[in-house]
Amino acid sequence: MPTHEFRVGRSSVRRGSAALLLMVTVAACATDPIGTLPETAVSASVAQVAARVDAAPEFVPGEMLVRFRDGATVMSRGAAMRAARATTHEKIVTPAMLRRGDREGVHLMRTSMDVRGAIEALRGNADVEYAEPNWIYHHEVVSNDTYVTNGSLWGMNAGFGSAAVTAWANGRQNCSNVYVGIIDEGYMTSHEDIAANVGTNPGEVAGNGRDDDNNGYVDDVYGWDFDGNNNSVFDGVNDDHGTHVAGTIGGVGGNGKGVAGMCWGVKLMSAKFLGTRGGTTANAIKAVDYFTALRTAGVPIVATNNSWGGGGFSQALGDALERANAAGVLFIAAAGNSSANCETTACYPASYPNANVISVASITSTGDLSSFSNYGATTIDIGAPGSGIVSSVPVASGKGRTASTTSGYANYSGTSMATPHVTGAAAMYAASRPGLTAAAIKAAILSSGTDTPSLAGRTVTGKRLNVSTF
Repeated sequence: MPTHEFRVGRSSVRRGSAALLLMVTVAACATDPIGTLPETAVSASVAQVAARVDAAPEFVPGEMLVRFRDGATVMSRGAAMRAARATTHEKIVTPAMLRRGDREGVHLMRTSMDVRGAIEALRGNADVEYAEPNWIYHHEVVSNDTYVTNGSLWGMNAGFGSAAVTAWANGRQNCSNVYVGIIDEGYMTSHEDIAANVGTNPGEVAGNGRDDDNNGYVDDVYGWDFDGNNNSVFDGVNDDHGTHVAGTIGGVGGNGKGVAGMCWGVKLMSAKFLGTRGGTTANAIKAVDYFTALRTAGVPIVATNNSWGGGGFSQALGDALERANAAGVLFIAAAGNSSANCETTACYPASYPNANVISVASITSTGDLSSFSNYGATTIDIGAPGSGIVSSVPVASGKGRTASTTSGYANYSGTSMATPHVTGAAAMYAASRPGLTAAAIKAAILSSGTDTPSLAGRTVTGKRLNVSTF
């Protein structure tokens, strides 16, 4: 194994391969747009590092994620940090890491050097396993059309929709025995079409100021805000994206108002890591591990919805996805909105090769690949409705002392909107089949899709989501 990892871009991964730990095997399955990686994991050249950091979207200036090798001495760690002019801002050791025997965790470091220079200063250090930027992610929504409440939920219909209406007619609308994690902005827990489906942490007692389940978070009843580092998972109208996602997964059906989600009844929990300036790799790791730990503690988390993207490859985030995989939690990810071919362009987190990842492209109501949607014959798994999707949002009402946030609805487009259709499908399938493995749920979703010409050669399956037989 190399002494230093900085693999910031990987664009083509054949997901049909057996899934093993990322650190050992992914390079054998991947090609980088800058050059072909060898059959074993290796460090990128200095030129590759510079090129990928320059080409990538945003990362936090002056911050990097570093993992030391087990057994590294205090003296050697200090020498490495001096070489990179770095100090540890936070040592990230999550409960999910501890349960797998990992007490080393990942160090979020701050450096006075340029990030590329700091990472290069650690190259060749035998005590450094990897160093990488703290990437910034954004949600994958491309438009906010005029507010509508016309109930035009084509994504739930037959035709080119998900055929959820058929599944509902067959009694599959109730998924209330399973949980879904929303890794995103927060969502409006009091929304008229969501409130009945707000999930709670069964190990936590609300309002007692204690960490009852010993997971490191006090009063995380509805989840945790990793961006604000508090237990408030809804902070107002800026959490519209997360609320829209929540409504597509679990908007209450049959209540004579608003929308209906894929599951009319389901337990939704939040790991908010996207704030007004986006979210970071460090907080994404914590969010993924949060739901992994809940699943390990017995909460039936089936999947997490990840309608966000950006940055380059992160070994630390890939390791978090593998912990989720080992726990049996699906990671359902938006393909991205750059109209890009993910065979030649890095599309993270959709391009991670972990076996629990399902990556989702967007289609229109006529079955075409949405003009904004990323795609990839070996990297993006399936298509789902993502253009012109009506769902729940928070709406500002009144001014001054009378200002409040009320329930509303809006029409958004993006792979962010396609992804929760698939996440809802995972919950729907799992709800009637207790104990089913994540691999079996993923296989059912991918195999039950409908062949779609616009997706042929552009996704792994060439199919769009179809839950009519669930």
